[in-house]
Amino acid sequence: MNSLKKNYLRDGRAPIPKSEITSKVMSANKGKNTKPELLLRKALWNNGIKGYRLHWKKVPGKPDIAFPGKKTAIFVNGCFWHRCPICNPSMPKSNTKFWKEKFSKNIERDKKKIQELEELGWRVLTIWECELKKDLDYQVKRVRNLLEES
Repeated sequence: MNSLKKNYLRDGRAPIPKSEITSKVMSANKGKNTKPELLLRKALWNNGIKGYRLHWKKVPGKPDIAFPGKKTAIFVNGCFWHRCPICNPSMPKSNTKFWKEKFSKNIERDKKKIQELEELGWRVLTIWECELKKDLDYQVKRVRNLLEES
């Protein structure tokens, strides 16, 4: 652990992990172009659903996928980071106070993004990582149906 403390580059947002493996795993996580996002985008493209913008900065929350002309935003949420209500992921066993606060902030930020978009007249769809794994075709249908409503 001492070598980890000496070599670990901190940005102040997270506690120092107890193991180097944990550190490597956590630092490999990305905010954009995640595997679930790429999976959905490829499926949309293969089903002829095109014309979207990625991480569109002109609206609140920078939706993962935005159809500006249809005022439709799609968020592809990772179950662990956004605390999926469907699969209810377990809480990390160490640094639980930090993680509870982190997850709580993530959930509140997600709610705020959706509310701001809806107040601007946007329709918002959240697709969970586990939903994509369970039935990708159904999620594509959900997107198609939402776009056809406009």
